[in-house]
Amino acid sequence: MRKILLSIALLLNAIYIIACPVCERNQPRVLKSITHGAGPESRWDYVIVWVTVAIVLGTFFFSVKWLIRPGETSDRHIKRFILNDE
Repeated sequence: MRKILLSIALLLNAIYIIACPVCERNQPRVLKSITHGAGPESRWDYVIVWVTVAIVLGTFFFSVKWLIRPGETSDRHIKRFILNDE
Protein backbone atom coordinates (compact mmCIF):
# COMPACT_ATOMS: atom_id res chain seq x y z
CA MET A 1 0.00 0.00 0.00
CA ARG A 2 2.85 2.34 0.85
CA LYS A 3 4.50 1.78 -2.54
CA ILE A 4 1.24 2.55 -4.32
CA LEU A 5 0.78 5.81 -2.43
CA LEU A 6 4.37 6.81 -3.14
CA SER A 7 3.91 6.04 -6.84
CA ILE A 8 0.74 8.10 -7.01
CA ALA A 9 2.42 11.00 -5.21
CA LEU A 10 5.36 10.94 -7.63
CA LEU A 11 3.08 10.78 -10.68
CA LEU A 12 0.94 13.66 -9.46
CA ASN A 13 4.08 15.64 -8.69
CA ALA A 14 5.26 15.17 -12.29
CA ILE A 15 2.38 17.34 -13.49
CA TYR A 16 4.00 20.38 -11.87
CA ILE A 17 7.25 19.76 -13.71
CA ILE A 18 5.68 20.34 -17.14
CA ALA A 19 6.13 23.91 -18.34
CA CYS A 20 3.39 26.44 -17.76
CA PRO A 21 1.67 28.09 -20.79
CA VAL A 22 3.72 31.29 -20.53
CA CYS A 23 7.03 29.43 -20.41
CA GLU A 24 5.87 27.11 -23.19
CA ARG A 25 5.13 30.09 -25.42
CA ASN A 26 8.55 31.65 -24.78
CA GLN A 27 10.61 28.50 -25.36
CA PRO A 28 12.00 27.52 -28.76
CA ARG A 29 10.38 24.61 -30.60
CA VAL A 30 12.93 22.08 -29.30
CA LEU A 31 12.27 22.88 -25.64
CA LYS A 32 8.49 23.46 -25.67
CA SER A 33 6.65 21.77 -22.77
CA ILE A 34 9.93 20.67 -21.21
CA THR A 35 11.46 23.57 -19.27
CA HIS A 36 10.43 26.60 -17.27
CA GLY A 37 12.05 30.01 -17.44
CA ALA A 38 13.80 31.92 -20.16
CA GLY A 39 14.96 30.05 -23.20
CA PRO A 40 18.42 30.09 -24.71
CA GLU A 41 19.62 33.61 -25.41
CA SER A 42 21.83 32.79 -28.39
CA ARG A 43 23.20 29.97 -30.54
CA TRP A 44 26.20 29.77 -28.19
CA ASP A 45 23.94 28.35 -25.49
CA TYR A 46 23.24 25.34 -27.72
CA VAL A 47 26.93 24.95 -28.54
CA ILE A 48 27.86 24.96 -24.84
CA VAL A 49 25.20 22.36 -24.02
CA TRP A 50 26.17 20.02 -26.89
CA VAL A 51 29.89 20.25 -26.07
CA THR A 52 29.06 19.41 -22.47
CA VAL A 53 26.90 16.46 -23.59
CA ALA A 54 29.78 15.17 -25.76
CA ILE A 55 32.24 15.41 -22.85
CA VAL A 56 29.87 13.60 -20.48
CA LEU A 57 29.12 10.83 -23.00
CA GLY A 58 32.84 10.38 -23.75
CA THR A 59 33.66 10.20 -20.06
CA PHE A 60 30.87 7.68 -19.48
CA PHE A 61 31.99 5.54 -22.43
CA PHE A 62 35.62 5.35 -21.30
CA SER A 63 34.65 4.80 -17.65
CA VAL A 64 32.54 1.78 -18.56
CA LYS A 65 35.10 0.52 -21.09
CA TRP A 66 37.99 0.62 -18.63
CA LEU A 67 35.85 -0.76 -15.82
CA ILE A 68 34.97 -3.82 -17.91
CA ARG A 69 38.39 -4.32 -19.55
CA PRO A 70 41.13 -2.44 -17.67
CA GLY A 71 43.90 -3.68 -19.98
CA GLU A 72 46.80 -3.63 -17.53
CA THR A 73 49.05 -6.44 -18.74
CA SER A 74 52.43 -5.32 -17.41
CA ASP A 75 54.06 -7.38 -14.68
CA ARG A 76 55.32 -4.10 -13.18
CA HIS A 77 51.81 -2.62 -12.78
CA ILE A 78 50.98 -1.51 -9.23
CA LYS A 79 48.09 -3.94 -8.93
CA ARG A 80 50.60 -6.80 -9.20
CA PHE A 81 52.36 -5.52 -6.06
CA ILE A 82 49.11 -5.23 -4.13
CA LEU A 83 47.58 -8.53 -5.28
CA ASN A 84 50.77 -10.52 -4.89
CA ASP A 85 50.10 -13.40 -2.46
CA GLU A 86 53.75 -14.28 -1.85
